[in-house]
Amino acid sequence: MSAPTDQLAKAGAGTATARRPIPPFTEELEEFRLTVRRFIQNELAPKAQEYEDAHWFPNDVFLRLAEMGYLGLKFEERYGGEGGGYLADAVFTEELSHCGSGGLAAGIGAHTSIAMAPIWKFGTEDQKQRYLVPGIRGEKIGALGITEPDAGSDVAGVKTFAKRVDGGYVVNGSKMFITNGVRADFIVTAVKTTQEGGHQGLSFLIVDRGEGVESTAIEKLGWHASDTALIAFDDVFVPEENLLGEENQGFYLIMANFQWERLMMALGSVGGMQRCFDRTLEFAKERKAFGKPIGSHQAIRHKFAEMATTIEAGRDLTYHALRLFVDGIDAVREVTMAKLATQRAAFEVADTCLQIHGGAGYMKEYGIERAARDARLGPIGGGTDEIMREILGKSLGL
Repeated sequence: MSAPTDQLAKAGAGTATARRPIPPFTEELEEFRLTVRRFIQNELAPKAQEYEDAHWFPNDVFLRLAEMGYLGLKFEERYGGEGGGYLADAVFTEELSHCGSGGLAAGIGAHTSIAMAPIWKFGTEDQKQRYLVPGIRGEKIGALGITEPDAGSDVAGVKTFAKRVDGGYVVNGSKMFITNGVRADFIVTAVKTTQEGGHQGLSFLIVDRGEGVESTAIEKLGWHASDTALIAFDDVFVPEENLLGEENQGFYLIMANFQWERLMMALGSVGGMQRCFDRTLEFAKERKAFGKPIGSHQAIRHKFAEMATTIEAGRDLTYHALRLFVDGIDAVREVTMAKLATQRAAFEVADTCLQIHGGAGYMKEYGIERAARDARLGPIGGGTDEIMREILGKSLGL
């Protein structure tokens, strides 16, 4: 794989020591990890609070990431990508947690790993040239539109309808909680193309921003730097060449895309937990109470012991699911387990870290309260914990 070597050259990586590789990652990928982390800590993290306060980050961020090659890590070079495959993208996804803003990481990930991925996997060559290529350059930003006001994890409940007309479709309906939904130049949108109920008649259309597409920003508990929107489609004409995949076969596209989205969430949570842990461990060694560092008190030591175990278990399960996924093995069960195991854990680790910080943790300047707010979405987004348990239960034949 050439991407990490190329990226090291671009960034002028120094001599910092990479961690011991854990399969499926290699020494080359661990060197790449150091490069990505330096970039994120030097260029994204210093702006995190500014973006949080603005409830927005500029599209220049995408252009800078494109310049570094980070938007196209897994995509082929013929589309302007780096040809690094899923593993290079996995490194980037995990390291994004070091930007210090869940919203910033979510906005970037929604474009690279959620909106562009289905076009890459299922799109025609024409669609790839019109959306994937400019998306890799950061010139067009994408969003994925599946969730609706009355249909979240139950994708069979999608009501947005695309009526067949000469030359394409006319779309009416709405989408809810769409990351990048305000800024998106195109929305990869799940629609009904028949009146049949259930999973039948689901299709995907690539809807361009234009007449009839209206976005309304939504305020949230966390992820403040990302734009999240209610999107309304009012008699929006979509040309036939923007049908993604086969008509009425969209359910399979959703399921395929969910696996990488859930893996991405697990990777992000692993990285986020480790970042909170490291920052809090440093704090516990410096902050004194009753004449000694608080970390030397048994009650605090035991909290760190429990968190370290939780993080390692989440990492191991996530990396195992990733190994199976990149090897082309059906990993639905393992990916589901990884997502379930890491999302609630990330919130609990952040909450424990906040508790160890005491009053300082509740204050804005330390960033721990933000980590806790941002982590709370994990057990909801990309399929709730309840849905993950249902998938696992059914996989056991129950």
